Amino acid sequence: MTAAKTHRPADEIGRTEAGPRPLPELGSQKAAAELSTVDTTLPNGLRVIAVRRATVPMVELRLRVPFADPAGSSVGSQHAAVAEILANTVLTGTEKRSRVQIDTELALVGGELDAMVDPERLSFTGNALASGLGTVLEVLADVLTGASYPVEELEREGARLVERITIARSQPSVIAREALQKVLYGDHPYAKEMPEADEVAAVTRDAVVALHHKALLPRGSVIVVVGDVEPADAVAQIGDALGAWQGDGEAVQLPPLPEVSGGDLVLVHRAGAVQSQIRLAAQAIPRTDERYPALQLANLVYGGFFSSRLVENIREDKGYTYSARSHPEFTVHGATLLIDADTASDVTAAALLETRYELARLGLVPPSESEVDTARSYAVGTLLTSTSSQGGLASFLVNLVALGLGLDWLVAHPQRLAAVTPEQVAAAALEFFAPGNFTGVLVGDAETLKPKLAALGGVSFQ
Repeated sequence: MTAAKTHRPADEIGRTEAGPRPLPELGSQKAAAELSTVDTTLPNGLRVIAVRRATVPMVELRLRVPFADPAGSSVGSQHAAVAEILANTVLTGTEKRSRVQIDTELALVGGELDAMVDPERLSFTGNALASGLGTVLEVLADVLTGASYPVEELEREGARLVERITIARSQPSVIAREALQKVLYGDHPYAKEMPEADEVAAVTRDAVVALHHKALLPRGSVIVVVGDVEPADAVAQIGDALGAWQGDGEAVQLPPLPEVSGGDLVLVHRAGAVQSQIRLAAQAIPRTDERYPALQLANLVYGGFFSSRLVENIREDKGYTYSARSHPEFTVHGATLLIDADTASDVTAAALLETRYELARLGLVPPSESEVDTARSYAVGTLLTSTSSQGGLASFLVNLVALGLGLDWLVAHPQRLAAVTPEQVAAAALEFFAPGNFTGVLVGDAETLKPKLAALGGVSFQ
């Protein structure tokens, strides 16, 4: 006797005899349009954006400080190492509070505060009960104006960071990312997302303190608060707490990135690897460009979500990879299109061939109206979902502000997506997804990969 089915597989859930199940209709974007907000600049130059979203009695805080090297830098500078140590120790004590006191005060209002750094910015992320916003701001102000960087904390966090860097640099994805950034940007400081372990070990307390005073500045920075607070009241609290944060000059932005030009992929040898990392990149356009909505939909059709052409081809049909995607990456000065796929070594060349084929096909066989509509529904749905929470909205908004945009862009974007025609998507596909626009890297065992890649072409061997 055959056992009865206890579940339906994914292909049965997602399809009917007539074809794929249609996506459910999206609701209108009412929440973002009804948000009350205040956008102002304090006398010290800090831009403040406060948004009321009273879904839960909480508040989310995001502080973004442009954090390029004030002295100018390149890949070979110590700035990245000093900045990493600063981000890891800025919350470990002040002249008024120990690390334990900071953690205790935040915990008493259901809050937390974290710091992280990348080549573009130093970011503080915090949250608390709405009634505890004042406490979080007091702690943040104390950290910004009086971080003491205890020597024992610097030594402890420095050792941990060295260990994390050593582990990270053994990971194929990190190797691929660093190789790609070097190919794209050369000696530009943006290419150095992670310092060397020996650079971290050489960082002194004096260097960290000096960077804090030179680079952690209010003018040019922005703080976003989203939650169950009246925007005017939140701005007043921020002004009272952070008004004493002063500094000479303005927080330093990174210099513009060089444009990405198409060319051969670079094969990076990883001896004995049984898997390869394919990383492609091309120049794109920022969200401020009127062509961006069409490009966004073209990217989704190509490889931006699970039902995309690239995923259907090299994952679902041919089984070359479990993970393949394309996505835009934004910086203050521009944007790039990235394509990522991890494959077994013996099918790396075949996967690269199909990836290039789908790039060409996107321009030569334009997305159908049905493909565009599906991508549009996904784009609007993910936008609404990602900004439906207080934390999601705060993070999205602080990133928009860095690009010269704001809440009005977020509110209007679903309408821009709705207005995009299949013809505009086809034009974007032809312009931005031509295979010749792309360059990149392949990470894998060169002895295994080279014969097939040499026959395929478009790959250089170092």
